[in-house]
Amino acid sequence: MHNEGRIHSIDTFGTVDGPGIRFVLFAQGCALQCGYCHNPDTWNPRDGRTATVEELLAEIEPYVPYYSRSGGGITVTGGEPTLQAPFVARLLAECKRRWGLHTALDSSGFCDPHHVEELMEVTDLVLLDLKQLNRERHIALTSQPNDRTLAFARWLSERGKPVWIRHVLIPDVTDDMADLTALGAFMGTLGNVAKFELLPYHRMGVYKWERLGKAYPLEGVRPPEEKEMRRARHLIEMALRDAKTVRIGES
Repeated sequence: MHNEGRIHSIDTFGTVDGPGIRFVLFAQGCALQCGYCHNPDTWNPRDGRTATVEELLAEIEPYVPYYSRSGGGITVTGGEPTLQAPFVARLLAECKRRWGLHTALDSSGFCDPHHVEELMEVTDLVLLDLKQLNRERHIALTSQPNDRTLAFARWLSERGKPVWIRHVLIPDVTDDMADLTALGAFMGTLGNVAKFELLPYHRMGVYKWERLGKAYPLEGVRPPEEKEMRRARHLIEMALRDAKTVRIGES
């Protein structure tokens, strides 16, 4: 009955993965291998620990008043939570049934929409990470093409599922003018984007790569400066505005 899943860790006081204060569950396993990943220890689906829905509900329950009063809830991230879609769906359904909690999913979108239909029925918000719009550069950065992610984004838009789009700005990797413009233009074709978050690349997870004996692919890459963040946001917002204008004009 999909009552048991494999998880990496939990955070009982998350404040950056959706609205309000949130219980953040890090699911184990990921099909991508992003060069800047700060949780490479979540990749292997056989690692982590097993937990049942009831065990996790018992961990959530003491904090429910804080989540409810702050307009928060539960966010399942990873790794890639859609790899365990039936288990996550049952957990979120119980959180809604018992406490009426707001539910969110933090995902790369690398999934088959038909595999996650049940999960989407109990998900209030999707935090969708659009890593790179250029297909070949997406492969170089993550080891996988972006076809599934873009198809999933369109599928969510067709169903009116609210999303927060996230994009990590990495100097010389994801900050090309053409790529940023393509990102804004693509977002402009979607009708369900409630928020856009441009996130600066950081190196806080490098020690995990070292601990796992893995070579860090972005060694020597620096975090972006504030002026680079402003430039990127400007390019994305201009392309987004232009795309929306075209979409409205065609409707």
